[in-house]
Amino acid sequence: MTTPYHPPVKRSVEIAGHKTSISLEPLFWELLKTAAQAELLPINALVARIDAERIAAETPPGLGSAIRLWLVGWLAARL
Repeated sequence: MTTPYHPPVKRSVEIAGHKTSISLEPLFWELLKTAAQAELLPINALVARIDAERIAAETPPGLGSAIRLWLVGWLAARL
């Protein structure tokens, strides 16, 4: 990737047997792939886990925002 300033890219994922589309910037797609590999999970399984945590929140954000927030927390925990 040449720049982190790229418009979101829409991709399909499957959560609990249902397909849904998520729009994330390429940087976040790369981080999600890296996190899934580190967690030894397929991307769909990691997104499903993030979705479950999001739904349990008092004021759940949208799924794209939840993924971005989870990734920032995941990175911060590794610093």
